[in-house]
Parts: sequence; C-alpha cells; structure tokens
Amino acid sequence: MDKVARMRKSRNNWKLKAVLRASILRDLRKKLIRHQNRTERQISLLEAENTALRSTMIASSDPPGRQGSAWFGLRTLCVTMVISGIISFRAVPRLLGVLQLFGWTRVQGVPHFTSVIHWSLRAGLAMFDQVSLVHDPWLAIIDCSIDVGTRKALVVLRVPLSALSRKLGAIGLDDCQCIGLKISNRWNGPLVKDALVEIFAQTGMPRAIIKDKGTDLNKGVELYRDAGRAKKVSVIDDVGHSAANALKAEFSKRSAFARFMEIVRKGAARIRQTDLAWLSPPKIRTKGRFQGITEVAEWAEKLLNLMGGQGRSKDNSQLSGLRKAFCGLSQLRSFLVQFGATCRVTEQFLKIMKQKGINQASYSEAKVLMEQLPGRSKVRIRLLSWLERHLRLQCRLGIGQIPLTVSSDVIESLFGKFKTIIQRNPQAELNRLVYIIPLLCGSHTAAEIDRSLRDCSHIHLLDQIEKTIPPTLRQQRHRMLDSASPDQVPKTGNVARLKAG
Repeated sequence: MDKVARMRKSRNNWKLKAVLRASILRDLRKKLIRHQNRTERQISLLEAENTALRSTMIASSDPPGRQGSAWFGLRTLCVTMVISGIISFRAVPRLLGVLQLFGWTRVQGVPHFTSVIHWSLRAGLAMFDQVSLVHDPWLAIIDCSIDVGTRKALVVLRVPLSALSRKLGAIGLDDCQCIGLKISNRWNGPLVKDALVEIFAQTGMPRAIIKDKGTDLNKGVELYRDAGRAKKVSVIDDVGHSAANALKAEFSKRSAFARFMEIVRKGAARIRQTDLAWLSPPKIRTKGRFQGITEVAEWAEKLLNLMGGQGRSKDNSQLSGLRKAFCGLSQLRSFLVQFGATCRVTEQFLKIMKQKGINQASYSEAKVLMEQLPGRSKVRIRLLSWLERHLRLQCRLGIGQIPLTVSSDVIESLFGKFKTIIQRNPQAELNRLVYIIPLLCGSHTAAEIDRSLRDCSHIHLLDQIEKTIPPTLRQQRHRMLDSASPDQVPKTGNVARLKAG
C-alpha cells in the first residue's frame, strides 16, 4: 500500500471516530437536559407541598375554642424532645432558641430548663400511675442500676407475650412498660422480695421473670417464688451474664490469664501518652470484667500479628517500642489463640440468643455452634446446660415456636438513656429524675403526653416525691450548712470578724 492510500485510510478512520464521538456527546447532552428539567419540576413540586404543609400546621396549631393550646403544645414539644431525642433538660431551651432564630418554630418564649424538668416528671409520673392489672400473659424484666451516689434503683419492666410473637426476635423499649420503680441505699434478698410483692400485687403475676445472676436479685426472686402461688412463676437467667460466668469459670483462675491481664494493664500505661497510644487496649472493666472480654481478646490477637514472630526489630522503631511496652505477650501466644477462639464462639452464641430468642430452631443452631469448643470446656458444658434448661422453660410456657426472649439488655439500654438525659453531676445521685424512666418505655404520642400533663398537677408531683424519694445529698447540705443560723457559730476566735465575713 502506497503512502497516499495509507493517509486516505487513516483520514477515513479519524472521520468515523469523530462522528461516533459527536453522536455520543449529543446523546449525553440531551440526557443531561432532560434530567435537569425533571429535577427542576420535582423541586418546584416539593416546594409547593412544603409550603402547603407549613400553612396547614400554622392553621391547625391553635384550634378554635381551646384556651392555652399553644402552652400545651410547648410543654408537649419539650417533653417529646427529651424522650425522643434523648437530650438533656438543659439542651431543650438551647435547641428551641436555635429553631426560633431560624424561624422554624412559633414559640414566643423559650422556657427555663427547670420547667422542662417539671413537665417531664409530671408526664412520667402520670404514666407510672396508669399502671394497672392486666389479664394477658406477660414477662417481667428486673434489674438494679449501678450505684449512683449512695443509692440504687430497682426497675421492673412488663413485656406482653404478644410482643414476642409480633417481633419474633429481640425486643426494644417500645415493647416494654415500666411497672415498678423503687429506690434504696442498698438492695438484698428480703428487700427485693418485698418490692416484688408490692409491685406484682398491683400489676398481676408474670408468667416468668428475666433477671441477671446478681446475688440480691437471685435471693429476692427465690424468696418471692417460695411465697404462695408464686411457685408457678418461671425464672429466666440473662444469657449475657450466664455466658460471662462461664468464661469466668474457664479462665479466671488460670495463671496465663492473670499474666495476660497484668501485661495489658502495664502496657496500656506505658503507651498512653506516646505515639503508640492508638494501639491502646479496650477498657477492662473492674466489675463484670468477662462481659466485655471479647474485645480485649480480639485486640490481643491483632497486636500479636503486628508484633510479628522471631527476629530483632530496628532500634527506636514503633515495633521495638511495642514489644517493650507489652513485653511477654508473645510468650502467651498459644493461650491467646485458645482464649480468642472461645470468646468468638461465645460471642456468636450470644448474638443468636439475643437476636432470635430461644425456640427449637435457635436451640439447634446454638448447639451446633457449641460443638466447636472442646468437650471438656467449661464454657461448652455450662452453655449447653443453660440451653437445655431454657428450652424446657420455653415449652412449658405454651407459646409454640414463638422465640422466648432471654436477655435483659433492654433494661440496660433504659439505664443508658436515663444517664444520657440526666447528664453528669458533681454530686450525682438518684433523685426525683427517676420518674422520667416510665416515659422512656413504650411509644407515646403527643396526645398521650398532653393528657398526662393535664392529669398530673405539680402539687401531686411534689407530694409523690416527698413520699418516695429520700432527701438528696444537696438537700441535706443545704439544710445543715447553708441554712445554719448565726447562733450555731462556735464561740471561739474573732467572733466579730466571723459575723462580718
């Protein structure tokens, strides 16, 4: 082929490519124009709909013939922000101020946070006073909060069996109702038993009680079941605490585990304020250590991979600093492999039980999972025993193949939300704010909250607090120190200066 022919062929190929490229660009340009037009039409429709909705809300916010409707709307809005947004009482006025600044609310005056506290407590007390006897079968979940100051709270939740058939798995706070709320400086078996007798006398007897393995709750439930017809009440041991006790029985007395905990504690202190702080281990709990031990086991296995095997590391390198900080960890490699494998199987077991509950299907799945552990493993023996016992209990309840909830995590979630709302306090203690706990259970509409605020007066709230809540530390301090009369000043020193100072 001569030179002219090659140029002609190259030109024709270039023309074909140019025509194809122009056609593609033209199609893309048309699609972009169509997309822009469609987007503009959708935006205009949404803006018109938004304007119509805002006008409807403004028109319906003050229905004719009802006095103080704006005031009721403000109170209900504040309470809803607390229980739905899970924010502190002090945050509500701030958020209302921001909304008012942008014109997104028609609130004329922003209330003080103490008003928000009183409205929330009145609504919670009204919900708590509405607890009554029910004839449908239900379960009770009981637990004690951690020590807050000098007090602990005993909380009892009611879960209808119909909620189990509806959820077919893990339940939430929306499925529960707070039926018992007691505060005491200490809880033991007799005190728990007396509290349960008083609560269940008003609400009826549950089909079963879900609790953890605490000695106070164990003894209290045992004493309650020994009284009269309460022997028919079944007892469900929380699966999380049962698994933690099994891990504790397996590893707590082994010298390798004690050595591992010592290495982790000392190593965390060595790297806390260094460039290796990003490798700090998860926080190891002092109480209930084995409930979160899986995270520590996973961290240890990853750290062993970073530290590598045999061989020297470069001086002043991160690897060298890591080996010095966690000196001796590599020598526990065989123990950590076994420990991590056991923790992973236990975590999978808990995931099945907490998410699916226990019935024949989940029992078979969990039993197959337990076969991954050695036959002599205490974790395997204890968890299989727990499975057999609670499957028989599920059959005795007569609920068919509806999965039975076996976890009290929902009440732990309740305590967590409560702590978030009340925030931290330099003299933290359980006080009148516990009456917001009934509001955090179940799903409450604005109409229900409005009705509760009208049903419970502020005077009734003060009377109930005086009867059920002991004086707080701050109140005692105010009575004994801040309100002390000048006559109580000791007759020593420069009395004139003390009076003037």
